[in-house]
Amino acid sequence: MMRVEFSKMHGLGNDFMVIDLVSQQVSLGPELIKGLANRNFGVGFDQLLLVEPPEQPDVDFKYRIFNADGSEVEQCGNGVRCFARFVHERGLTRKPLIRVATKSGVVEPEINSHGWVRVNMGAPKVHPTEIPFLADVEAPTYVVDVNSQSVELDVVNMGNPHAVILVDDIVNAPVESIGPALESHPLFPARVNVGFMQVLSRNEVCLRVFERGAGETLACGTGACAAVVSGIRRGLLDPEVLVHLQGGDLSIAWRPNDVVWMTGPTATVFEGVIYLPD
Repeated sequence: MMRVEFSKMHGLGNDFMVIDLVSQQVSLGPELIKGLANRNFGVGFDQLLLVEPPEQPDVDFKYRIFNADGSEVEQCGNGVRCFARFVHERGLTRKPLIRVATKSGVVEPEINSHGWVRVNMGAPKVHPTEIPFLADVEAPTYVVDVNSQSVELDVVNMGNPHAVILVDDIVNAPVESIGPALESHPLFPARVNVGFMQVLSRNEVCLRVFERGAGETLACGTGACAAVVSGIRRGLLDPEVLVHLQGGDLSIAWRPNDVVWMTGPTATVFEGVIYLPD
């Protein structure tokens, strides 16, 4: 049996099991990850985060993310904030600003004096081929047939693919019906995260996200970034926006042709040890 130390963390209720693979070795397959994610028989989490040694000379760590269904994904905004706190709490670095390699590129989280983490999430991508989204030409919004109805949406890649839908009432948004139908829609060959955004003012929105491979979560950092980018592109929002998610608030800032900045809290729930099969 493998003895594995881990931390249970969350960013606004979006919860993670975080494992240090810098100082310990663990073999994890999709079925084992699904078992660990189970909230009745395992640790329980939305995503598993792995901290690995860097493979590039100009970064501090490598960061891998796995959904509760065992699938590996490119990026997780709430996760990268927890990642930054984890490597500090475990003494893996003393740098306030670190460079972290992900499947979608390098991100730069920074812990401020209040314990919040500010992250350079990189520049958004909006061309259909960059999502990926099967459309003939790039457009401000697209109309997609879902569950025998037409849904207008925007598409944004923030290291992972997002569809953003405007709603008038966030409480009664069709998350449970439209979310899973769009997640696996044939127009999104890599599947997609689906955000439902209600605009409250030019500086404030409410957001619910159906995450690819995890279902609706209490918060989604890349989803918040994608929603704000979409709102600014549509002329509805100013460059700095407070995003209200079910688990709490994130501050998102973006100006066209620049990177997206995300700032928000993290929390360590507990540390534990689990024994896994060799």
